[in-house]
Amino acid sequence: MKVFVTGVAGQLGHDVMNELAKRGYEGVGSDLAPEYTGVQDGSAVTAMPYVALDITDQEAVERVICDVNPDVVVHCAAWTAVDLAEDDDKVEKVRAINAGGTENIALVCKKLDAKMVYLSTDYVFDGQGTEPWDPDCKAYNPISVYGSTKLEGELAVANNLDKYFIVRIAWVFGVNGKNFIKTMLSLSEKYDTIRVVNDQIGTPTYTLDLARLLVDMIETEKYGYYHATNEGGYISWYDFTCEIFRQAGKDTKVIPVTTEEYGLSKAARPFNSRLDKSKLVKNGFTPLPTWQDALSRYLKEIQE
Repeated sequence: MKVFVTGVAGQLGHDVMNELAKRGYEGVGSDLAPEYTGVQDGSAVTAMPYVALDITDQEAVERVICDVNPDVVVHCAAWTAVDLAEDDDKVEKVRAINAGGTENIALVCKKLDAKMVYLSTDYVFDGQGTEPWDPDCKAYNPISVYGSTKLEGELAVANNLDKYFIVRIAWVFGVNGKNFIKTMLSLSEKYDTIRVVNDQIGTPTYTLDLARLLVDMIETEKYGYYHATNEGGYISWYDFTCEIFRQAGKDTKVIPVTTEEYGLSKAARPFNSRLDKSKLVKNGFTPLPTWQDALSRYLKEIQE
């Protein structure tokens, strides 16, 4: 199986490439930069073929992906700077990447009859209530530019293809890039006390674990919408921070505050990011390990 992966300089794309290599599949990575710019850790991703690609360039997308002629495209590339996306001068660029770029890829997958995996987000929902969101729920009401454009990407995939996996994730962390855990650890070196919101509820997603699941998926034809985060229960960012510091041996004090008290954010955040993952088990996929276990493994990984 040959797999084309976008966004390999990011957290998830990096881990997907390594998971493909582990299983003996042929992976071809892509990102914007002329050469691979992710972490140079000696892993398979740095040894696999790489091609520069701007997914907003429709002609380039068709030329490059047709030349590779993959069986599957795993589309990890996206604009993910949630607050910056709200700037008036950035909105069209964000839409061009998250919606237009995704449609460009979907149309080539249709032409090649290739499977497509599209990574989406809890931000496609409005984040109200306390019930976990069902993956097949169509009650979309995104409250940010990021969420709106990711939803447009979802629809571009679902409206053009039959052979697709739309996988919504949340609170992502991995070795290759910035994330909440790295930010908290950095803050703990500078401050004795930090404030963290406790009224946004969800579950973290470790890209190493998610990559395994995604490759499990593309080995099947169990297409459709899925939710995939680590197991271990729903928590707040405050809860997550407390456990990060506990496992990392930090004595920084964490003060819980509401989103309103915290302030600062340009983009509205969903309060309810609970994602119902039961469809994974129903369709025979192995759920991700608990987020507590994932955090433990991740801290060891970045501290080595």
